Amino acid sequence: MTAPKFSNHGCRLNAYETEAMKELAETAGLQNAVVINTCAVTAEAVRKARQDIRKLRRENPDARLIVTGCAAQTEPETFTTMDEVDAVIGNTEKMMGDTWKGLAADFIGETETVQVDDIMSVTETAGHLIDGFGTRSRAYVQVQNGCDHRCTFCIIPYGRGNSRSVPAGVVVDQIKRLVDKGFNEVVLTGVDLTSWGADLPSEPKLGDLVMRILRLIPDLPRLRISSIDSIEVDENLMQAIATEPRLMPHLHLSLQHGDDMILKRMKRRHLRDDAIQFAQDAKKLRPDMTFGADIIAGFPTETDEMFANSLALVTECDLTWLHVFPYSPRPGTPAARMPQVNGKAIKMRAAALRSAGETQVQRHLQAQVGKTHQILMENPSMGRTEQFTEVSFANPQTEGQIVTAIILAVQDKQLIA
Repeated sequence: MTAPKFSNHGCRLNAYETEAMKELAETAGLQNAVVINTCAVTAEAVRKARQDIRKLRRENPDARLIVTGCAAQTEPETFTTMDEVDAVIGNTEKMMGDTWKGLAADFIGETETVQVDDIMSVTETAGHLIDGFGTRSRAYVQVQNGCDHRCTFCIIPYGRGNSRSVPAGVVVDQIKRLVDKGFNEVVLTGVDLTSWGADLPSEPKLGDLVMRILRLIPDLPRLRISSIDSIEVDENLMQAIATEPRLMPHLHLSLQHGDDMILKRMKRRHLRDDAIQFAQDAKKLRPDMTFGADIIAGFPTETDEMFANSLALVTECDLTWLHVFPYSPRPGTPAARMPQVNGKAIKMRAAALRSAGETQVQRHLQAQVGKTHQILMENPSMGRTEQFTEVSFANPQTEGQIVTAIILAVQDKQLIA
């Protein structure tokens, strides 16, 4: 018998949960199985999951094939009808030890082959904590799951459920353990990170959590926060940006578009000027702040003029690291029923956004030459600056350590130190 294999699709949170499932499956004694953790963010993501399932079945003809993740949660029938699939497990069930014990003890017999409950009935975040997921230098800590918002293009709330927060004390205890293990950087992750705390007593904000972590764990060298919704940023988080050098000057913004009409049709809660104002305010408080952003090209009803507003936002917010998503209709979402943009136009607009992003990256890289950075080494030859920029070293460095170095040059999309 062989240990189970895992295939992960999608976001960093999915990758985190894949690591948790490995531990749960190992504890349960599951053998000779292949587990696919799917993503549902686009129709293309679901197509890739199905393709991976067929490939994994060919490569593992005698293994038991288990499908889980967001696509399994939102459309279980897509996978239950595939001959290659033996079991379909929902997003809540995949984080439960009893699920894996049942699969290990009696895979087909008395164990249901489809275990997908109503995700909207879940009121707590799975408390499975993984000490050290990531590289040896950087650890990821899930502090929130789910989303209470209903953007018209997004299926994720139906895969993840409503927003649930991990209590601050639990988060602090886990980060203390990670620091004791030698991690020099911790990244806070979630589906809708800036909604953290809304379901907890006294309704604390993400800024409260950040300040508490930095106050109670003085020997944590670097704290990083992942994707945020800028309209939800609270005063304490802005205070931390201004006053806490251990909070890394890199924020990934969930912007999605730069035109007010499209933002309204997306059911976003911010307008164009809100995004620009936030970026300007954050840069004033922390001049070395860099931004990443998610932007969708070709959202339904998007005209050339509306797209031009999105393109202009790249420079107006001084965005550096762009994640460009060519829009594709997601069945079950309101946007899928809106008038669609021509596919060729979507590709051209996505290409224009990526080109603008590449220009911004080169601008950022060139501006670093001659500067001194604190670089966290991910492996002996590559590390990342405070702004998450890759730095290449000719001479080997100690993995996991923070190295002080002067940037000498730029090569492709890397800095040379």
